[in-house]
Amino acid sequence: MTGGRLAVLFGLAVLALPAAAQAPEHSPRPVARSAVDAVLHQVRFQTHPRPRALPAVAVVAPVTASDTAQASRPKLRPPSAQVISAAARPASLPFLSPERSMSPLSRPKDLEEKVFFKKLKRRKGSVCGDIDIQGEQVGRVKGKLRGCGAEDAVRVREVAGVRLSQQAVMTCDTARALKTWVERGVKPAFRSRGPVVEMRVAAHYVCRTRNHKTGAKISEHGKGRAIDISAFVMKDGEVITVLKGWGQGTTLRPLRQVWKAACGPFGTVLGPESDRYHRDHFHVDTARYRGGPYCR
Repeated sequence: MTGGRLAVLFGLAVLALPAAAQAPEHSPRPVARSAVDAVLHQVRFQTHPRPRALPAVAVVAPVTASDTAQASRPKLRPPSAQVISAAARPASLPFLSPERSMSPLSRPKDLEEKVFFKKLKRRKGSVCGDIDIQGEQVGRVKGKLRGCGAEDAVRVREVAGVRLSQQAVMTCDTARALKTWVERGVKPAFRSRGPVVEMRVAAHYVCRTRNHKTGAKISEHGKGRAIDISAFVMKDGEVITVLKGWGQGTTLRPLRQVWKAACGPFGTVLGPESDRYHRDHFHVDTARYRGGPYCR
């Protein structure tokens, strides 16, 4: 700023002195800044600009050396379940390596081969394209009476892990229906007493008329589409027969479940209450009717 301009401002400040505010004790207002102070403040501000205000900083309590050491030290991780279990493990019990462990990491090679060859054997012994139906191919079966016989028949010895007391000749449709019946009906019905390991076969393929009556129609047995089951054998050796079991309270219920479950997979289901010819067995066959399954 030039000297002349400073002189003018100084003169103005001197003239304004009489107009100064009263003393603080005579006025409730704070003392007003004098003209000279105002001029000097303006000159100082223009010569030296006010620096930018710094952001407010929160007041922090003084940090001691102990606080610094504690803050720099990492917090301890809580012990894991493995560490706790290891601590509770008896010291006298030695640690076992995978080679000595009772539960090895991998299945032994000889066991893998045993399972593989067992499955391969079952695959070779299966019929009807189903590994759960074990037996052998028979082919075409001829009958002595007109209407008897079967095409592409098989001789079944086991179905869904349940063996037959004697190998039964039937068609593949009948074998598949028998598997469905065993899985959905026979096994669940005897779950509390079983498991079931065998079904006793009373009759399978035989060229004859219905109920052996002269002049009657050819039975489904003569077409390889029927099988008669007279009893069920449990793993513990218990034998539940249709003849005696149907009249007892503890075995009547599962036998009724077995009979009911057959109605659907098979087209005809006959039991002890159907007629006197079926008092001691269940007759099931794959004959189909327009009105649906015939179950008595």
